[in-house]
Amino acid sequence: EHDVETIRGDMTEERTRHYLREAVGEGGADVVVSDMAPNMTGEYGLDHARSVHLARQAFDVAEELLAPGGDFVVKVFQGDDLDAFREEVRAEFQYLRTVSPPASRDSTSEVYLVAKGLNTAPVAAGDRLEVTVEELGEEGDGIAYVEGYSLFVPDAAVGETLTVEVVDAKPRFGFTERAGGTAAGESDADDETKGHAADETQSGA
Repeated sequence: EHDVETIRGDMTEERTRHYLREAVGEGGADVVVSDMAPNMTGEYGLDHARSVHLARQAFDVAEELLAPGGDFVVKVFQGDDLDAFREEVRAEFQYLRTVSPPASRDSTSEVYLVAKGLNTAPVAAGDRLEVTVEELGEEGDGIAYVEGYSLFVPDAAVGETLTVEVVDAKPRFGFTERAGGTAAGESDADDETKGHAADETQSGA
């Protein structure tokens, strides 16, 4: 059995967002759904701009209230500003799709942006950073942490410090590969020693 709490207010006002924050609590929301639409003026360009404005208000709320990996659905009218708004949403989620339900009115060209997997990771694909492996995962990969965020490091031992490149960043964990260059624990002095050993071998041949 689930409790339902209804809050009536204007989403463009801070006090309404304050009530929402209190209702959601520290755990965050799993989903934020917005079906807001502006009062229609009959001038489509103006109605579209107002629709995008309301959608951005909902997007701000979603970024603030969603738990990591949470989902966001928002209604917006098609028009010149839609592509830019869609890219803003895409940048913050793992998946984005634009859908036009059959029930939507043709006269308003309503679409819904369905975004899944809010990405709150402190890293992004392509980032290079130095990490220290703190433990091993179930599959044997090393696990390092960045601001509490888990990074899986292949073929690494506990206590090993190395430079890695992030290849994929999920909402709660990411995957890395070893960056090019000198391997962890192998210093320039080691390289010089190996070079002398090779020279001595060639001299004795």
